Amino acid sequence: MTTSLLLSLLFSFVILASAANFNQDIEVTWGDGRGKILENGNLLTLTLDKFSGSGFQSKNQYLFGKIDMNIKLVPGNSAGTVTTYYLRSEGSTWDEIDFEFLGNLSGDPYIVHTNVYTQGKGDKEQQFYLWFDPTKDFHTYSLLWNPQRIIFSVDGTPIREFKNLESMGVAFPKSQPMRVYSSLWNADDWATRGGLVKTDWSKAPFTAAYRNYKADACVWSSGKSSCSSTSPSQNSWLSQELDITSQQRLKWVQKNYMIYNYCTDTKRFPQGLPKECSVH
Repeated sequence: MTTSLLLSLLFSFVILASAANFNQDIEVTWGDGRGKILENGNLLTLTLDKFSGSGFQSKNQYLFGKIDMNIKLVPGNSAGTVTTYYLRSEGSTWDEIDFEFLGNLSGDPYIVHTNVYTQGKGDKEQQFYLWFDPTKDFHTYSLLWNPQRIIFSVDGTPIREFKNLESMGVAFPKSQPMRVYSSLWNADDWATRGGLVKTDWSKAPFTAAYRNYKADACVWSSGKSSCSSTSPSQNSWLSQELDITSQQRLKWVQKNYMIYNYCTDTKRFPQGLPKECSVH
């Protein structure tokens, strides 16, 4: 084996390990042993039983980034359970970018719930069905957060874009560093059909599985960002936007799979829809 080939193999291994090693990047923060890092850091599982759920968070904080995670959701009768995957800052006026997966009865589709909070205020929910069964295999759920926009994607297909419309007086999260969080917990008071369908504890424990966590992101540490303003080309996601193809795919998802949009809920906003709804 040539030296260059050996170095190439070693380099690719290092890149792979850094992109997927939960021991290095993640800490399980609650659940009393119900969250487990397995397979030398390549697999993470969260479990929910009648006594407790579980959760983890990233060791690093980020101020902008593209976060990818492969997730296989709770199979079978998952009614009453919620699997979350989100970015959140600290404090009482927090920022947050939210994926939540609302479980359902066997055979009924999961609901993908999305939201954006700025300074502790959300109320920007959009919900979707998926075009596949998210319990059969791992799928990639991505959050792109840059100064111009937030894009939620599933297997590379955008399902939602929230643009920076500060020029219109719409708040946008851009100054508070956030960690990645995920949890599996019981929310049968609201999660499935408004709380009508309860968790069937005879099916417990419930388990969600995670692989290939990847954070192309600006690490925030000691009040400074790891991203250099002089080399933005190394972080193409910092200026990424939806190209024509991606815009078409976004429209396809929103036409065929969106089941709730706060921007069309006139009953909820009798004084008028939020400002951003005229653009989004």
